[in-house]
Amino acid sequence: MWDNAALLRSIANALFAFSLCAVLYGATYYTVHLPGLFPLHSVRLVAVPQKVDAKGVMQVVRNEVRGNFFTVDIEHLRQSLEKLPWVRSVNIRREFPYRLAVQLDEQQALAHWNNSALVNLQGEVFAAASEQSLPRFFGPDGSATEVTMYYTQFDRQLAGLGLQAEQITLSPRHAWQLKLSNGMVLELGREDMQHRLDRFVKVYPYSLAALQQQVKYVDLRYRNGFAVSGLGKQG
Repeated sequence: MWDNAALLRSIANALFAFSLCAVLYGATYYTVHLPGLFPLHSVRLVAVPQKVDAKGVMQVVRNEVRGNFFTVDIEHLRQSLEKLPWVRSVNIRREFPYRLAVQLDEQQALAHWNNSALVNLQGEVFAAASEQSLPRFFGPDGSATEVTMYYTQFDRQLAGLGLQAEQITLSPRHAWQLKLSNGMVLELGREDMQHRLDRFVKVYPYSLAALQQQVKYVDLRYRNGFAVSGLGKQG
């Protein structure tokens, strides 16, 4: 081996290249970590938020941003911003040489959830306050996505009647109940919910629409029909 000049030259060249890379890496690492080099001058919001408090965003930025353009912890900043009300997700990118660009994906509220939170269009529960007139969903923990999915289907079925589901309740036993925009309460039970609602949709214009002031409760859990009752008999 020691008599092989070509091999020795190859080893020497490899060691030199490795040493050079190590020196360059060390110099680069030292340079980008110098506190006065490439300081961050600004943070830009890609779009003006509609729901999220812009002042709250900038307060988080002031409290959480550390380091320079290269060393700022973008993941930590993203997680901190996603804790703000009405923020669903955050995308942050560097804009050389001194700025960060922040893009907020805001929550779009679909309904109130259990009188304590909101549900977005994706069926995700989030904590925020809203003065909007929204439907109300009630259900066990973890069922918001399912309730949202059925709400969309139920509302599509009711659209032809000019009615909407103002409230959906999913019981712990997985029974479904709808309260419509005309005040009627529909009992759909635990199975064949869409089929039962279709039965209501077909019958409503001919027999129930004219009686909607008197009929407050419709039990659709019967195999070949349904039962109706007034306000005081919603057992």
